[in-house]
Amino acid sequence: MHIKSWARKKVQGIVGASDLKWRRPPVIDVRPSGGETRVYYLAPSGMTPSGGVRVIYRHVDMLNSMGISAAVLHDRNGFRCGWFENDTRLQQLDSLHFRANDILVVPECYGPGLQFLPDDCRKMIFNQNAHHTFDQIPLNSSTAGHPLAGVHNILSLMTVSEDNAELLEYAFPDVRVEVVRNVVDSKLFHPGLEGQHRHAIGYVPTRRAHELDQFLHIMRASGALDDGQWEFLPVTGMSELQVGQALQTCQLFVSLSEHEGFGLPAAEAMASGCYVVGFAGGGGREFFDPSYCAPVEDLTGLVRETIAALDRPQSELAELGRKASAEILGRYSLDGLRVDLERIYERVLWSG
Repeated sequence: MHIKSWARKKVQGIVGASDLKWRRPPVIDVRPSGGETRVYYLAPSGMTPSGGVRVIYRHVDMLNSMGISAAVLHDRNGFRCGWFENDTRLQQLDSLHFRANDILVVPECYGPGLQFLPDDCRKMIFNQNAHHTFDQIPLNSSTAGHPLAGVHNILSLMTVSEDNAELLEYAFPDVRVEVVRNVVDSKLFHPGLEGQHRHAIGYVPTRRAHELDQFLHIMRASGALDDGQWEFLPVTGMSELQVGQALQTCQLFVSLSEHEGFGLPAAEAMASGCYVVGFAGGGGREFFDPSYCAPVEDLTGLVRETIAALDRPQSELAELGRKASAEILGRYSLDGLRVDLERIYERVLWSG
């Protein structure tokens, strides 16, 4: 469906049932409390690589390493993500025995179906992109403006950036909002060997499609690429390992982030030693530091800063890339994630 057509139908309140079907969470029966509290992270079962699902797997791994029983609960039996290596604990729907003292962590993509979850199910909403909170909710519906209205037993709302937290606190002033940082895996995303970078400009072609097209045309028209030394490398359709390997060969990365919860591609590029030029996309504002990258506000700025980067000495770009890598890997680490999860779950587990 064309986006304008979909938006018109959303406003009119006639969004098709097929658009909402996958967003309805599975049926969960709540049994009486008993034993230790277990945490289940609900997750969609898509074959396409998804950074949000990768984050869910990492949370479950970390919670289990902390001694908190946790598992991923996919909305389809027998499914496991295969685009990154994992031995994460899974719980099959057909053998789930959910108890009243357990916790169900629900991604924001299930927002339109939250009212179908039992009232006595203890819930945490994991919103990895606040800019999509109201997707698929018609403006004339009973939940317009507040998809959490009438949803009982919400313990807190987790999100992944300060930008998202600020927006969610305005949207839901009566719900506790907590930030849990993302992780950039230093085993996969690091500068690599000396001299491994080539004259490649990485980018993810799934954001700002129109601006990307304009950008590539203008870059060609500018003559900045006439000497044939630089090539554009689309980083898409790859496994997590392949993404890391591709970024290690790029000296520059163009960020096309738009309305991001965090902006993981740009952070991973920085961790890989790339000099990043482009849009912070909201969530990335907390790590788009002009001392080691080039934030822009519009298409003209994107062209100008990219051309300026091409004119900089390679040694200078490499030094800025190393600085960016150190900043990202130092801040978005597994140790940092553990600190955040300990803070959040210490409170939640003692709340009932």
